[in-house]
Amino acid sequence: MTSKNDQLSGQDMIRWFRAAAPYIHAHGGATFVIAFDGESIAGPEFDHLIHDLAILNSLEIRLVLIFGARPQIEQRCHALQVPVHYHHCLRITDDASMQIARQVIGDLRIAIEAKLSAGLPQTPMADARIRCVSGNWVTARPAGIIDGIDLGHTGEVRRIDSVAIHQQLEQGNVVLLSPLGYSLTGEIFNLSAEAIATAVATSLQADKLIFIGQRDAALPREITLDQITDYQHPMLAAAQTACLGGVERVHLLDRLIDGALLQELFSRDGVGTLISAHSFESIRQATIDDVGGILELLHPLEANGVLVKRSRELLEREIEKFTVMERDGSVVACAALYPYPESQVAELACLAVSDSYRRRGRGKQLLAVLEQRARQQGLQALYVLTTQTAHWFIEHGFQRSDIADLPVEKQALYNYQRNSSVFRKSLN
Repeated sequence: MTSKNDQLSGQDMIRWFRAAAPYIHAHGGATFVIAFDGESIAGPEFDHLIHDLAILNSLEIRLVLIFGARPQIEQRCHALQVPVHYHHCLRITDDASMQIARQVIGDLRIAIEAKLSAGLPQTPMADARIRCVSGNWVTARPAGIIDGIDLGHTGEVRRIDSVAIHQQLEQGNVVLLSPLGYSLTGEIFNLSAEAIATAVATSLQADKLIFIGQRDAALPREITLDQITDYQHPMLAAAQTACLGGVERVHLLDRLIDGALLQELFSRDGVGTLISAHSFESIRQATIDDVGGILELLHPLEANGVLVKRSRELLEREIEKFTVMERDGSVVACAALYPYPESQVAELACLAVSDSYRRRGRGKQLLAVLEQRARQQGLQALYVLTTQTAHWFIEHGFQRSDIADLPVEKQALYNYQRNSSVFRKSLN
């Protein structure tokens, strides 16, 4: 016999799968470049991250993984009493520290490959059959002398062999790249994992570039390129370079959040910071394809008596009156504008915002758009009829009015049984 808690968890699982289904479908066959820092490898959640990567692989997402090794190299240097020096956040890699870097990075690569090869029963890795490959696909050059400081064996990315990486991904292999690069003269250079990830994502024109490391809690959920200079974070410069290079979306995830990768990829809001060249939400004229999404928004408000019930047929006939806010293909807010040109006014109706997006200014954004459209039509005022949201409209500039002030056509349709309050906002 199942308990009530078991039933609830089962219901939660069903809701999660239904919510995640569009993302599972959208991500299949996509190319993700995922970089995780050395702290992530050393942390207690790394095994969980490996399991989550196995899940992505099972969904036929093409993965390129790049790992960092900074704390591990520093720890080995300190243990061997080899000095550690940086210049402009770049390691000064002398012969001794380069030897240590090669050993540490080699050990980490083997350890990661071993974890990706594990297939214990009762774990997400069971029968995973992940084929992990590495190669000399990053060509590097020396960073040289900066401000009179010779950075030694520290290098910069010169070229990515995207053809070879594509071939491996086409075969279903997971590509694992270490923070090393190789020169045309056979030298080995210590590179930044972030720089490699950015270059690889740009070269492959990856669908996503994901950085897992330290995320500043002060960063907002979403940042566009024109906002990026307003914030400080070491990964933002890399994100900017990737977006300008054609990568549509860059994600910054906190290594300390267990399951952050799955939450970010398979839920509408995620748990990290998303950077893109374009806005993640759009406000547009509704089409017949939006009817289902609008009905889903209106239904709970109709059930509570906040809005008058509209049938699908009526909504389809009046769809040109509606404006929607769309996010990742889903309608998260809507409103309708019913103009009365002879009276030079319009009625604002059906203003609804998804429960998940309330108190975030979406309603105010929609109102501003519809006010502007009304002005463009030469209208002088907006009217709204409401039973339960009077305070919101008052806060946004509406003033109490009378039924007699409504256009004659609207007065004839007024429902005295609902006894809605009338509010008016001048657009002058």
